[in-house]
Amino acid sequence: MKQDFYVMPDMQSIREAFAEASSFLARNGCNEPQRSSQLLLEHVLGLSGAAYYMALADPFPPAIKADWEALVNRRAAGEPVQYIIGEQEFYGRAFEVTPEVLIPRPETELLVEAILKYGAELWPDGVVAARGGAAPEAEGCTQELTAGGEAAGMRGGAAPAGVTAADEAAGSSAQAGSSAARRESGAGKARAVRPLTAVDIGAGSGAISVTLAAEAPAWRVCAGDISPGALAVARRNAQRHGTAVDLRLGDLLEPFAGLETDILVSNPPYIPGGDIAGLQREVRDHEPRTALDGGGDGLDPYRRMMEQLPLLPAPPRLVGFELGQGQAEQVAGLLRAAGHWNEIITINDLAGIPRHVLGIARQ
Repeated sequence: MKQDFYVMPDMQSIREAFAEASSFLARNGCNEPQRSSQLLLEHVLGLSGAAYYMALADPFPPAIKADWEALVNRRAAGEPVQYIIGEQEFYGRAFEVTPEVLIPRPETELLVEAILKYGAELWPDGVVAARGGAAPEAEGCTQELTAGGEAAGMRGGAAPAGVTAADEAAGSSAQAGSSAARRESGAGKARAVRPLTAVDIGAGSGAISVTLAAEAPAWRVCAGDISPGALAVARRNAQRHGTAVDLRLGDLLEPFAGLETDILVSNPPYIPGGDIAGLQREVRDHEPRTALDGGGDGLDPYRRMMEQLPLLPAPPRLVGFELGQGQAEQVAGLLRAAGHWNEIITINDLAGIPRHVLGIARQ
C-alpha cells in the first residue's frame, strides 16, 4: 500500500534503512528503487564503494536521520535521484547536474565513443590543414579564457563568455609578437595547420563537450546552449575536470557562425511535443522542457541544424546526432538530402534501438 510519508524507526542498521527505503520507493512508483536508495545513502553518509558496503551493518547515525528521511521523501515524490544528490556519472567522470540541465544518459556515451573513433580515423594527428594554406595567425586568433581559467589560443567566432576586450587585446598583442618571432625563425614556412575543432550543440551539463575535451586534449572543443543556466553548469563541470571548452550562448549553430568546424555533435531535444505528457514523471515534471521538446514530430532541431549549415565556412566532415526511437531513418534521410557526407552510419544502443546517426565525408 502506498504511504504518504517516510519516517525511519529510531533503531535501525544502515542495511535495514536501505531495505525499508527501497520498499517505500517501490510502493511509490519509483523506478530502480534499490539503486535510488543506495545513491541517497551514499550521499547522506558521505561514503562510497567499499566503505559503503563495510558500513551496512553499522547502526544508522541518528544525527542524519532527518536528512535521510527528507531525501527519501523527495525521491518518492518523483524527483530524480541525480538532482537530489546533484551528480551523475558519465564516461567514468562525475558531472554536476541541476534542474537546469538534462540528466546525462548512458546511451550518449556511445555517441561520444563514435565521435572519438571516427575523429581519430579522419584526423590521426588531431590537426587540420588551414583553409587556403593561410597561416593560423591570419585567421584572427584571439585569446581565450578557458573554462579552467587558463589562457589558450582560439580561432574565429565570438569570444566566449567572460573574456573582456582587454583580455582579447592583450592576447592578440602577445600572439602577434609570437607570430612575428616564428616568421623570423622560418617556422612560418611550415605547412599551416590548426587544431581539429569539434562543436557540441546543446551543451547541457557539458557531458559530451567536457568528455571530448578530456579524451582528446589536442582538439579544440566548443559547445553552445540556449540556456544561460545550462552553460553555467557546463562551465563548472569543465573546471571540475580541468578541460578547456569554449562555451557560447545562442540557438543551435548561430553562436558558431564563421567558425571552421570539423565535427558537429548534438543530442538535441527529440521528443515530439505531444508525447511529453506521457513521459515518466521524473522526466516530465523535473527535466527542462527545452531539452526535451523537439517540436511536432521531434525532428525540428535536426532540420534547423541542416538549414543553418551555411553559417559555417564549410560543412563539418563528421556529424553525429543522438535521436529518439523510430527516428533513425528520417534523420539519416536529412543527412543524405544535404549531400555533404558520403557515408551514413546508424549505431544501436545497448537495447538494440537505433540511437545515433553519423555522417562522414571521407576524402
